[in-house]
Amino acid sequence: MTRKLKVGLIGAHAWADKAHLPGFAAHERVELVAVCDTDRARAEAAAQKFGIGAVYTDHREMLADPTIEMIDVCTPTATHLPLSLAAIDAGKHVLSEKPLHTQAAPAFDAAARAKLNGVRTKLGFTFRYSPAIRRLKEWVAAGELGEIFHIHGFEQNSQFLDPDFELRQFDITSPRDRLIPASIVGYGSHLIDLMRWIGGEFNSVVSTMSNYVPERLVRGLEGRQRFQVEDGTVALVEYAGGTQGMLQTSYVAVGNYPGVEIRVYGSKGAAVARLISEYGVAETLHRARADSVEFAKVELGDDVLPPGTTLATPWPELYYRNLIRYFTDEILENRPEECTFFDGAKSQEIVDAIIRAQAERRWVKVGEA
Repeated sequence: MTRKLKVGLIGAHAWADKAHLPGFAAHERVELVAVCDTDRARAEAAAQKFGIGAVYTDHREMLADPTIEMIDVCTPTATHLPLSLAAIDAGKHVLSEKPLHTQAAPAFDAAARAKLNGVRTKLGFTFRYSPAIRRLKEWVAAGELGEIFHIHGFEQNSQFLDPDFELRQFDITSPRDRLIPASIVGYGSHLIDLMRWIGGEFNSVVSTMSNYVPERLVRGLEGRQRFQVEDGTVALVEYAGGTQGMLQTSYVAVGNYPGVEIRVYGSKGAAVARLISEYGVAETLHRARADSVEFAKVELGDDVLPPGTTLATPWPELYYRNLIRYFTDEILENRPEECTFFDGAKSQEIVDAIIRAQAERRWVKVGEA
């Protein structure tokens, strides 16, 4: 009989319903055994929909169950770190939504604690698990694109272009007299993770950050509010290995979900992966060669898609099915870890450097004191 990984989820909100829980339910080697939410009705609805046996409103009670092997933290940002640490201390493997923390040091500490406790971690950098991105990564690792000269990352998502579309995951006590990093944290961390995974460590960054929509609705406050929310950032990157990088992250760049595009240019060729839902297709991949410079479409077949999906599968489910499949196999088959809390901490360290570069108007070395 095939052994199944017993999983408990904390946080039964919309993202759990559309991405996390369908991904677990679709995996033949996962058993969803518990769900926890401070709203019992919401937890019970999730349990009924996905056939989950146990319902909790207190995560500590769920963590006390010795049969649960892995915990999925799918809750608001401020709770990611404390809930993840509680799971680590309980001896559970942990998947957490990003960011693990809005500062790098606590995230590095959490990664170290997980290693000390002998448990595995994974951060919810969804787009690492795009079939197009994984194919592009394989090309780079195998040297098929040659020496990598340039890596460009774009986030083209106009989610908050409308000032009356409510800004979420926002601290309403934030100061109103200075720029508040936002898109670089929420969207930029994804691009940074992909660019670092594909091209290696960042050395230095320089950036410009702006606020384009000066007044907007903010969850928890009445009417439009004037905050200097950073809704657009552009950064240049010097990689440790000599590659040049550029990234743009934005709340107001017109484009559809998820809006991620990665371009890689090397001595033997180039590739462009577009993770943008358009005309019923979740993503596309194109490739050119040094001796054939027109970009040709690369078909993504069943060999790189998660079982039971097509490129018409909604992207949250498409990518999370892959993420969960990889993490489950890492645990059950003792495979090498990928996209861990350490990677989340490295991404946050780079975000910190980009924010500092804007504030001090200079090139900043990643990790400098």
